[in-house]
Amino acid sequence: MKPAIVAVDDDPEVLRAVARDLRNRYASDYRIVRANSGADAIEAVRELVRREEPVALLLSDQRMPQIDGVRFLAEAGDLAPGARRALLTAYADTDAAIAAINDSRVDYYLLKPWDPPEQKLYPILDDLLATWRAGFRPGYGGLKVVGDRWSADSHKLRDFLARNGVPYEFVDVEANPEVAEPDLPVVVLPGGDRIVQPSPADLAKHVGMRTEAGSDFYSLAIVGGGPAGLASAVYGASEGLSTVLVEREATGGQAGTSSRIENYLGFPAGLSGADLARRATAQAQRFGVEILAPREVQSLEIDGPYKRLVFDDGSVVSSHALMLSMGVDWRRLPAEGADQLTGRGVYYGAAMTEALSCRNEQVVTVGAGNSAGQAALHFAQYAEQVTMLVRGNSLATSMSSYLVDRIEAHPNIVVRTNWEVTACSGDERLEHVSIRSRGRASGDGTDNETTETIDAHYLFVFIGAAPRTEWLGDLVARDERGFVLTGPDIPAEALADWPLERDPFLLETNVPGIFAAGDVRHESVKRVASAVGEGSVAIAFVHRHLASL
Repeated sequence: MKPAIVAVDDDPEVLRAVARDLRNRYASDYRIVRANSGADAIEAVRELVRREEPVALLLSDQRMPQIDGVRFLAEAGDLAPGARRALLTAYADTDAAIAAINDSRVDYYLLKPWDPPEQKLYPILDDLLATWRAGFRPGYGGLKVVGDRWSADSHKLRDFLARNGVPYEFVDVEANPEVAEPDLPVVVLPGGDRIVQPSPADLAKHVGMRTEAGSDFYSLAIVGGGPAGLASAVYGASEGLSTVLVEREATGGQAGTSSRIENYLGFPAGLSGADLARRATAQAQRFGVEILAPREVQSLEIDGPYKRLVFDDGSVVSSHALMLSMGVDWRRLPAEGADQLTGRGVYYGAAMTEALSCRNEQVVTVGAGNSAGQAALHFAQYAEQVTMLVRGNSLATSMSSYLVDRIEAHPNIVVRTNWEVTACSGDERLEHVSIRSRGRASGDGTDNETTETIDAHYLFVFIGAAPRTEWLGDLVARDERGFVLTGPDIPAEALADWPLERDPFLLETNVPGIFAAGDVRHESVKRVASAVGEGSVAIAFVHRHLASL
């Protein structure tokens, strides 16, 4: 069954031209569906969804009577939420197109005319379709995860597959009581073989992910596959360095879990963290980077100019230069019952695998950063209501103003400042979230705190982050919170054994040839663009270090 591309325009000549160009490029892999009005196109999408035919792309003209392009894309997007959406506009309609990106989550707009399509149409649609393919979960013949929707182990497997871009179908035993599996979760491979309760590492070997290094020595080894690590990999490998990247979970890091990144230069419609991770991973692999995932480094050893990474199975990879770009993990919620319900209603980060399950539910988010804001907007597309709990007095303290404006205008989002979570409760899953106001003391010395309970099955936590740098031992200098010190931030006592005449480079640690970039670095700017910049700039210092050897 071919996925559908739906094209709509009320001008017959334009519609013929659109359909012609779509057929010339995509007819072998996609079914081209035409409609000459927004109303007819909505009915076509509704029929495709009813027949369970996948809808990959919605392409609509803006100026149409009764139902214009923005309205069509919004309504059709509700019917087929996974489809990519693009708007065809005249130059005079660019304001409407930008408003559609901001308000209706349109993915892209194209100006008419688009001749030649090889330059002005196909590259954009190719990218939109590649993004759709990466997130498409085929219903037949693919990998199946059989499990309980409220099982932490099931969530862990689904989240692992989704973050690594592995298509799968989830069979929820709660919705399919006829499925009889004594030990859940179970993964059914495309050939029919079954794996009972696999770990992510076990599953990785069965789906073709690379976990073993092809060599025991590289010019550059990178630990951490977030934006900083991927940027280092791309620049290092493209400049001729043999490069290996080791990632504990999935490339993209914490940024890869973001529902939307809207202020990254060059992407006017924004992109999801998964999209960014997919693009950057493919780019690194194109330059020959070996990506090992999931693999966890247990310790670091230094032997003269060699840096040795010791893995959890005892194997070792050595390099002349080492990049530390492990990023950070979300801090755990300090509330009673939160740990026991993690993966069963309490989730850290955006947990995109749970978005569709939030339809018509009460959703609670904790945190006031950009990640929390984007997640609230994303979940509000499905949930009956999203309640944002913020410890501070205002969202504006730590969130970009464009997000604050959009959240305040959204009818399904309620922001509650000066509130915090005290407890999470439920038997098999999260059922209640207990919260407390962070009131100030009254004049008589008593405080005016109040408590409340919210009935909710979903709680998403975004409350700051902590680095995972314990495995570095005493070799690499870190601050009191565990962030890696580099360049001028390294104290004199940490440089007592520095063996070179020169000072450490800007992004170099207290060990020559070991560099740090991104969120794991002390006092770094916690932005995707800055992480990418640090990761790429660090390669210039890597080259200077290698030349000195």
